[in-house]
Amino acid sequence: MNDTNQARRNSDLDDAVSDAYARFEAANPRSLARHQAAIGVLPGGNTRAVLYYPPFPLTFTGGNGCKVTDLDGHEHIDLVSEYSAGLYGHSNPVIAAAQKDVIDGGLSLGAPNVVEAEYARALVDRFPAFERVRFCNSGTEANIMAISTARAVTGRPKVIAMHEGYHGGVLTFAHGGSELNLPFPFLFAEYNDVAAIRALIREHAPDLAAVILEPMMGGGGCIPATSEFLAAIREETRAAGALMIIDEVMTSRLDYRGLHGAHGVLPDLLTMGKYLGGGASFGCFGGRADIMDRFDPARKHAFSHGGTFNNNLLSMAGGMAGFTKVLTLEASRKVNEQGDRLRRDLQAMFDRHRVVATVTGRGSLMALHFLKGPIDNPAIIDSADPRGLSLFHVEMLLRGVYLAPRGMIALSIPFGDEEASRVLDAVDDFLQVNGHLLPREA
Repeated sequence: MNDTNQARRNSDLDDAVSDAYARFEAANPRSLARHQAAIGVLPGGNTRAVLYYPPFPLTFTGGNGCKVTDLDGHEHIDLVSEYSAGLYGHSNPVIAAAQKDVIDGGLSLGAPNVVEAEYARALVDRFPAFERVRFCNSGTEANIMAISTARAVTGRPKVIAMHEGYHGGVLTFAHGGSELNLPFPFLFAEYNDVAAIRALIREHAPDLAAVILEPMMGGGGCIPATSEFLAAIREETRAAGALMIIDEVMTSRLDYRGLHGAHGVLPDLLTMGKYLGGGASFGCFGGRADIMDRFDPARKHAFSHGGTFNNNLLSMAGGMAGFTKVLTLEASRKVNEQGDRLRRDLQAMFDRHRVVATVTGRGSLMALHFLKGPIDNPAIIDSADPRGLSLFHVEMLLRGVYLAPRGMIALSIPFGDEEASRVLDAVDDFLQVNGHLLPREA
């Protein structure tokens, strides 16, 4: 350990966090000033809760590739990647050119445009569960529409979701859920508990409209579902006459044909969003033709589905360009293989320093937990001391690595071996200084 690191060693975790916060504040006076000014007009200085973290969030002024620059001039390797929406990286020239073309040619035409059907065809051709698809403006909106569709089609009220799951700003179930959640009659199951989900579906079959889940929990800690769990839900929902909804708003990036495609599980309805807008707001829901054709306005008693910006040209053009020209089969494989390597290397580094930690995930999405694995259910995560992640997060920012406060990492296509090496060096330095404060292997 070098002299600088030795001088920064703290004997107490609380002291280490306080010291890191003080150094962070001193290093980022312009971000602090902007945050303090914003508090007067934005509750808490922000308009998106997930972007807040103590002592205050950095303000970014630009991004290029897999790097972002903050208001105080520091460059960071971007491991947040807009919470998985930034798969293509920043300022991709192919996507930017497509979006500039539609800006110059007219952005809000108030009519069908030449891109939307082409993009829908590309999505249907790639993702096995899509026979028909409709666009909307966010993953939250896509999940609301999917759940509402399931209840309307089946004529049943109840929906099973997973404890600690997240399907949008008004469908969030972590830590007992949110008072702002939509008042659907939800039932809750334990993720990856095959026997329990079978029993719950059978018990409520007469009133059950749908089961909704992510094939890998994103906000719940990057915990993959087992193939057995997904297969059990598919079998039991079909037997019960209920619909299976798979939320791939985050996870569709984990395989060229989506994670449901990788598992070979075809849900009745599928939702997506995030990166598929090419950096603009985007959501979509789709699935079986017989269900989705209920939205055909030429039919009697059709479901009405509106949305001023459902087919907005910025999202359609940027999304189509990114999906068909940037996210090739080779690019998909490369970014997910890069993620698998980084996850293994991070786990090996924590093991080498004898720090109790588990890096969960798959492909280009992962999360760090200062807990002993395996972690196959999000309930386990609540037992971790939150101070460990708080310290890790701010210390990584001070080392030029931007990751989510909850320890989540999302890689972008421009992320390469050089950036991976820099991230691993930063983590190694962090552990040299602070490893003695974290839970240790016996």
